[in-house]
Amino acid sequence: MMDKLKHQIMFFALAYLLLCVLFSSCGKGNNSEGSDTLFFSDDTTAAAQLVAEANEDLNKIKIKYNENNAKRKELIEAMKSNNTEKVRSISDDLVYLIKDGMDLGASAIEKISKARDKNTNADFKEYLRLKEESLQKQMEAFENYRQAARLLRDGYDPKNEKQREAVKIEFATKYENIQKIMEVAQQYSKQANDLAKESAKKGN
Repeated sequence: MMDKLKHQIMFFALAYLLLCVLFSSCGKGNNSEGSDTLFFSDDTTAAAQLVAEANEDLNKIKIKYNENNAKRKELIEAMKSNNTEKVRSISDDLVYLIKDGMDLGASAIEKISKARDKNTNADFKEYLRLKEESLQKQMEAFENYRQAARLLRDGYDPKNEKQREAVKIEFATKYENIQKIMEVAQQYSKQANDLAKESAKKGN
């Protein structure tokens, strides 16, 4: 799941660069009144700034991702060796790391939502809608991951082998669900990036 998150973040950064092209090219080849005025309005500038600020939040998530990924690998090893103390300790760290990532994600979503309220053209609005949908799905996956980490932290009983195995199975089920949610998030993000590319081509 976190590998896919990394790709999502990279996609968003690349798509922002494409938006710069979108801003400069969308008015070309169309002399109809309103198109240039609408797209180069103050609202478009403000929306672009909000997207840039959201991107800063996502860059911070990259750091959390690296920390999270290292912890996840440690967690897998601890579970394989049934090291209860380590499983609980690492799971506790993950709960807080995921919460920090979710806070940053919520901040990015809020900024994109504000950008969507600005007076911009249809392509830009649709791009933002798809990106927000993608981030909302990622947040859903994060929440599932947080619950899975709490499950290990609170339910991994060193004295109860049956319970430990049950917790492992439930964790695996939750993790599988997370991956499915992230696949949907990736689809939304791909649609947004494809739209940005097509919009840039329209202006050439």
